[in-house]
Amino acid sequence: MRRRALPIDNPLLVRRSRLRAAVAPSGRAAALAAALAAVAALAAGCSGDKEGAQTAAAAPATGQPGAGARGGPGAAGGSDGAGGGRGAPSVALSASDVSVVRRRAIEASTPIAGDLRPVETVEVRARLEGDLVGVYVNEGERVSAGQLLARFEASEQVSDRRSAEAERAAAEAALNTAQWNAEQSGELFRAGAIPERDYRVAEQAVSAARAQLAAAEARLRSTGSFVTDTRVLSPVAGVVERRVVQNGERVARGAPMFTVVRNDVLELTASVPSRSAGDVRPGQTVHFTADGRAFDGTVARVSPTIDPATRSLTVYVRVPNHDGTLKGNTFATGRVIGQTIDGALVVPTTALRQAGDDSASFVYRLAGGTIDRTPVRLGVVDEATGVAQVLDGLSEGDRVIVGNVGAIGSGMRATVVDASGESQVGSDRQKGGTRPPPSP
Repeated sequence: MRRRALPIDNPLLVRRSRLRAAVAPSGRAAALAAALAAVAALAAGCSGDKEGAQTAAAAPATGQPGAGARGGPGAAGGSDGAGGGRGAPSVALSASDVSVVRRRAIEASTPIAGDLRPVETVEVRARLEGDLVGVYVNEGERVSAGQLLARFEASEQVSDRRSAEAERAAAEAALNTAQWNAEQSGELFRAGAIPERDYRVAEQAVSAARAQLAAAEARLRSTGSFVTDTRVLSPVAGVVERRVVQNGERVARGAPMFTVVRNDVLELTASVPSRSAGDVRPGQTVHFTADGRAFDGTVARVSPTIDPATRSLTVYVRVPNHDGTLKGNTFATGRVIGQTIDGALVVPTTALRQAGDDSASFVYRLAGGTIDRTPVRLGVVDEATGVAQVLDGLSEGDRVIVGNVGAIGSGMRATVVDASGESQVGSDRQKGGTRPPPSP
């Protein structure tokens, strides 16, 4: 069936066109209002923005039912988001994450490290060439000064000494005879019985006899020292570190035989930075740790010059070791104690923080359950015990956060939970480790 076209000036066609023109703007306005209401509700729900919630609530004022239906829930969600955004961030801490500022003694020290070596090491060598007829000590044995270590075959040396003793006896007899002849010649010369020449000859014979006696005594001392050298004695009291000869072995003159170390006192040679040169002096106490045990020593000597290559100062420290507990060449770490401060206000070094390389130190202090960033001024820092002296910024009894507990900042709420499951926020304690919800 074909539709008949109406004339353009037909009254019915004119009324229909006017009706479409009037209705179209209203439909577009309704769709736009509904879209705006949905967007406002979504923004209010995500960010908790109060103005977004008001915009979503005001959308039904356009008179469109669809916009009002979608805007209602959005407004409610925005109200909840705003409530959550008003609370400060919080963090849960264990009891080990919190330390209390206390007063205690702290030591200003200079760290050192090195090997503990025997204060004296002596290498015993052969003083003559010969065959050994006895070796009486082994490695690790303690010896006293003058103790017999080994002995050479000494028949030749003993024979030489006996010959020298005989020569000395003959020289003594010749001297006595020459002296008696000189006395007799003197009496005869005074009586005029002999000429002066004979008297002078008698006196010269006495001088020659005395010289022969002196030579005989010198030879006797020489042969006696050879006999003594056949007995190898320990020059110091200590412990035999090394023995390189065996019984019956022929040893050349000057060959090493034993090494004896004096380990009743050990010495450590350490280097300290030049900036600490004024803090180290002879007589200062040194606390050592070696092989898991603690020892005390004393600064014995300090080098008068600084090494230009390393810019360090050499320090010599002696450690008593009468019972031989410490062994030579043991590695040890220690601290030269320069000053002891009693009753200092201290915090753990793990509580100290810095925002940058050159910035001042600060700590996170718990104040009424809130984290507060507190700048501190430090004094002596004892790295060995892990504490630092606080000169300004904290008081005794303050609680500070130590270690790495995650992302924290000033103004955050903190809950300290102990091992029993109880939590403490400020001065309030309750079970469960959570705070009660805020009152509406």
